[in-house]
Amino acid sequence: MDFTTTDGTRIHYEVSGPAGGTPVLLVHGHPFDRTLWDPQTRALAGAGYRVVTPDLRGYGRSEVVPGTTPFEVFAGDLAELLDHLGLERAVVGGVSMGGQLTMEFHRLFPGRVLALVLADTSPRPEAEDGKAFRRALADRLVAEGMGGYADEVIDKMITPAHVTALPEVAAHVLGMMRGTDPEGAAAALRGRAERADHRPGLAAARVPALIVVGEEDTYTPVPDAEELHALVPESTLVVVPGAGHLPGVEAPEAFNAALLEFLAKV
Repeated sequence: MDFTTTDGTRIHYEVSGPAGGTPVLLVHGHPFDRTLWDPQTRALAGAGYRVVTPDLRGYGRSEVVPGTTPFEVFAGDLAELLDHLGLERAVVGGVSMGGQLTMEFHRLFPGRVLALVLADTSPRPEAEDGKAFRRALADRLVAEGMGGYADEVIDKMITPAHVTALPEVAAHVLGMMRGTDPEGAAAALRGRAERADHRPGLAAARVPALIVVGEEDTYTPVPDAEELHALVPESTLVVVPGAGHLPGVEAPEAFNAALLEFLAKV
């Protein structure tokens, strides 16, 4: 399904599960799409939750807006999607950049958050060298396309062992990365370079939070998750054994078990 934001951008989304279930909004990371959450969507919908999975603007089947997409624009899209669906509040979760967008949503719309799910992500703002890296990568993707980048990072998105042991997972992850529009990915990277410091907002959070990290994540390793856990007052930390940056697809049974156990207490 699609809806159009107030600035005229078309956003694609899917809704699964019973209409009366507790809403759970899941936000994918870069450079993926809503199908990253397929294992969680099936498990949560089967357990009676109302699962909302959008393609962020610039990704998947949503409209591509070149240039720069600030994080507050992404968060505004998510708020408008909830409005479109008639949902005042939801559990909001995300992985990697999607986790940072979840934090941005909480910063801007704290009253709309029932609980937080933060997977393989960091609350810190980008340092100057990180800003330069994001901008340079954005320019590279526009100039060269997504293929070379996808091949370079596949064994960081999931563990090298899973690239060979889980070929269907590797193919799915590669397919999402290669299928992303370079202009959309670049716009998000430029916005990501200027993201806010989310530590103050999380330290003041008044909702429960589940923090999940792959044991072998090299982008946002376990110490980053431990920092988040120490920061958020009412938080639970789960380390997924043997997984990398995307434990939801690498070890869906373990990830889903942790998620369902957490949601049962919300």
